[in-house]
Formats: sequence, C-alpha cells, structure tokens
Amino acid sequence: MVKLLKVHGSENKFFILDQTLLETPLPDDQLKALAINLCKNTLGGADGLLVVDTSENCLGKMRVINADGSEAKMCGNGLRTVSRYLSEKYQLDEFKVETLEAPLSVSKAEDFYKGVPAFSVEIAPISFNNTDLPFSYQQMTEMIDQKVPEFLPDQKFSAVAVPNPHLISFVPEINEDDLGTLGKTLNSTNPYFPEGVNVSFAKILDTNKLFVQTYERGVGFTNACGTGMSATSLIFALLHANEFDPTQDISVYNPGGMVKTHVNLNSIKELSELHLIGNATFTHEIQLSEQNLHNNDLNNLKVTETGEQKNYQAFVDSISK
Repeated sequence: MVKLLKVHGSENKFFILDQTLLETPLPDDQLKALAINLCKNTLGGADGLLVVDTSENCLGKMRVINADGSEAKMCGNGLRTVSRYLSEKYQLDEFKVETLEAPLSVSKAEDFYKGVPAFSVEIAPISFNNTDLPFSYQQMTEMIDQKVPEFLPDQKFSAVAVPNPHLISFVPEINEDDLGTLGKTLNSTNPYFPEGVNVSFAKILDTNKLFVQTYERGVGFTNACGTGMSATSLIFALLHANEFDPTQDISVYNPGGMVKTHVNLNSIKELSELHLIGNATFTHEIQLSEQNLHNNDLNNLKVTETGEQKNYQAFVDSISK
C-alpha cells in the first residue's frame, strides 16, 4: 500500500507523494494526470501535488505539480509541509531541500499555536530582470512601482521572480473582481507575461503587518501563496520604508490565516534574504495500492483524519479576534 498525505500551509492545500517509497516511481505523464485527478476530485480538492524525490546533495527533492498539471518552480507553503514530512521521516530539524531552481535551507520553527507545527523556509533566488520572469512592457528591464494602465489605470505594479514570477500591487482596499480579471488576463495568452504570472494585491495594515490575496498561476484564487507573500514582503520593504521595521518579522495575513516573513535587504536587491515562516498542517492520511496509483484510480481509498485541522482552526480563530 502507498500512503499519501493531504496537507496545507495557510489553507494552501496539497497532497504529498513520496516517490522514494514506491517500487516503481511514476513518470511525468502519470504524475500530472494524478495531480489533476487528486486536486479536482479527492477530499474537497487541492491546489497541487507535492512530489518528494531523492536528491544527491539535499535531504530530499520537491517538485510542485499544479492543479492544472503544470509544474511550478517553487511553492513556499508547500515547501513548509514537505520540510515537516522530511523532518519527521529523518528526525532532523535543519537541512536543505532541493527545488527546481535551487537548494533551499529549511528549519523547524516554534509552533504557531498549540498543535500547529511550523517551519521556516528560505525563498530564493530573487530576480527583478524582465528576462527571468519573463515580462515585456515598454522596453522595461525592471518593473518596480510602475503605473501600467493596460492592467488597471489607478494602480502601480512591481514584478519580481522568487523564482516563481509575481506581479504585486499595493492598494487601499482589495478588489477581488479586479484581481480575478487581471489574474485571468495575464494567465491567458497576453503580450506582457507570455508564461503567465502570479498576481497579488496587498493592503498595508500597520508597521510590518500586511494582508495579501493572490490569483495563482495554474490554480486561480488561492487561500494563500507562500512565494507571493514572500515577494510582497520584499516589495513592501523596498517601497514602504516608513512602515517596515527590519529588526522584526512581518505578519502577513491571508484568506487562509497568517504567516510571518523575514526580509534582510541588501544594497544589491537581488541579494536580499527572504524567509517564510508558517504552519505545516497534515489533515489526512490516504492509503491505496501502488497499482491503483499508477492507474490513477482513486475509487478505493482508505482515508484517516489526523485531527490537526481543529488545532489550526483554533489558531485562525485566535488571530481573528
């Protein structure tokens, strides 16, 4: 029998599959078909499938298959859950995880709340260069705090890759209709972001306190986007120095809860350091035969709830008061 986990970071929901435990790992076409089926039809769905593979230089390797079958370079919320999985598997609290772009340092953090385990993960590499996102607009090599009337006439936008591409706008109030329309436009065929982009609107609540909502490439509206909240924190630190305290973590609220980020700015902004700290919650264990896994047959699953979701909900209730 094969065991999958259903997990979430800030209600950004995933399934974890450890390929190293299979007699025969799934090839890419099976992984993508499985991700689409799991994320659409199983336990209320999810935003993606996190695949754990062996790594030559790190404790493990994480791949991120989105709900539509596309593959993301990184996922901050997902990395926290994979870090917890590897931490418990190998009984280590600090190590590196290989991602498509770079090996990233991760470590166990103080629990966010009773029964709510948390992990801190490095978010890197950082690039503002148009070729790395990629984007094309009026021959700009970078887009930082720029008006783009073709997007929305009254907002300014910044673009950064961490390494997933992000387009960020700070607004007095978040308009979900505008966010959804812009997100759909820039993730369809368009002249600006040919490979699509994650779009985040952010509201500054106080010193080192933000609310961020994201339309995620390959997913749509999501409860939280880890790299999106990290990228937004970096742009916040760059553009809003009067409301940024570099000695403290930033609290980033989202529709799924809250995370913390830490930004160490560098005079060369690409060399700034970003860390994302938040919950790594396991909600369900799922068992099925390896043959059914290969056949993408999800009709005979044995599902066990872990009981952790009630602790996470208590945490969310505590921060909303």
